[in-house]
Amino acid sequence: MDQADEEEERPLLSDVEAEFGGREARLKLEQKLLRKLDMRMSILVLIYVLNYIDRNNISAARLQGFEADLHLQGQQFNTLLGILYVGYILMQIPSNMFLNHIGRPSIYLPTCMVFWGVLSCLTGATHNFTGALLTRFFLGFVEAAFFPGALFLLSKWYKRSELGLRTALLSCGILISNAFGSLIASGILSRMQGKLGHAAWRWLFYIEGCLTILVAIMATFVLPDFPENSHHFLSPEETCLAKLRMQEDVGVGDCEETERKDSRFPGLRDALGDWRVYWLALALTSLVVSLSFNAFFPTLTETLGYSPTVTLLLCAPPWGFATVIAFVVSRHSDKTGERFFHIAIPLSIGLIGFVIAISTMRLVARYIALFLMAQSYAGFICFLTWTSNTFARPPSKRAVVLAFVNAFSQLGNIGGSYVWQKSWGPTYIRSYAICISTNGLCIVMCLIFRQVLANQNKQRELSAARPRGYRYLL
Repeated sequence: MDQADEEEERPLLSDVEAEFGGREARLKLEQKLLRKLDMRMSILVLIYVLNYIDRNNISAARLQGFEADLHLQGQQFNTLLGILYVGYILMQIPSNMFLNHIGRPSIYLPTCMVFWGVLSCLTGATHNFTGALLTRFFLGFVEAAFFPGALFLLSKWYKRSELGLRTALLSCGILISNAFGSLIASGILSRMQGKLGHAAWRWLFYIEGCLTILVAIMATFVLPDFPENSHHFLSPEETCLAKLRMQEDVGVGDCEETERKDSRFPGLRDALGDWRVYWLALALTSLVVSLSFNAFFPTLTETLGYSPTVTLLLCAPPWGFATVIAFVVSRHSDKTGERFFHIAIPLSIGLIGFVIAISTMRLVARYIALFLMAQSYAGFICFLTWTSNTFARPPSKRAVVLAFVNAFSQLGNIGGSYVWQKSWGPTYIRSYAICISTNGLCIVMCLIFRQVLANQNKQRELSAARPRGYRYLL
């Protein structure tokens, strides 16, 4: 049955509201539910900050002797960056399918977090390229569980009109980690050199890895599970309302009634048989290549000519600016119910930043370019929300789609690891040219996808003979 047609089977609004004591009582209960959820979900931002810090602290360590102490040569540093995404790609789909099956993100996600904290500490204990390569490879395996799992967890609790802002707040963890990660690294690298006989960059991995383990233990007691099994912090009325909200949002529930009964792997066949999934995966891969400057931000900031400590401090303001822009753009996208232009406009502004950087070596202009480039992440965040909105049901398909699109896009990070070769610096003209091309390609693919969804919405209206019911967000 088409989702638009299922509107006829929904209970009358007055009957639903009467179950909760009337419209006003339901609104108050819903606000209370959202406050509880937001307080518990907020720890996901902190986890994502640590996820990205543990992934990218190698770039800060590079400024303080990491390459020299491990005797790295040629493209070996770039290989250390890229190898992480091999495990990251392989594990995302199985991880999200497993999470959907067990329904216990409060246990699964923190457990994976403990493992990646340990691996981060082990990176600080390595003494050669092989040791660093192994820790980075397995770090990708365990970190793969978090981001698609967090997106899936959010989509189990929040309506489409609420999801953009929450996805933005989660994804701002990337931006916050780039800002505060640089500040933390600056403090550790400038003060810990030689302590207990260890280089400062080793302390960077030890301290940040231990912090990750501590937060993982806390997260076990804070993170919610899914609406159908999160009864320890919700009243029966709140649990019922949480399920009902998801049903009202798209016309069907988010549990067993929407799943296929003829498959051992529900959602996998549906996801991999939908061409739109591959289209979005390719578009996001192109976007990720254009955002590859993120892993090399300290290196690009170093071209301004300052000391390592000042360089790391200068990394923070562009990402603070990007965090504000991402929040504003995502908030407006949710309010208007529009996605494409909220993706295309930040990416277009990022293009301007690339053009400025490729055109001049003047200090002020290049630093402004870093601000414009960083705010491109607002488009990346809206892209993730659009993906979750487009594949709303069944939840098993959504879990696979989110994992597949995110995993496939990490091919862009593998390729992006070699976009910023040292021999191309300090101008990095070739690198910026690649980013301009991939950024533009993503915008074009999103425009085509928007038109496809618009056509499908028109077909639904014609087949239903009324402009109501479930419609794709454009």
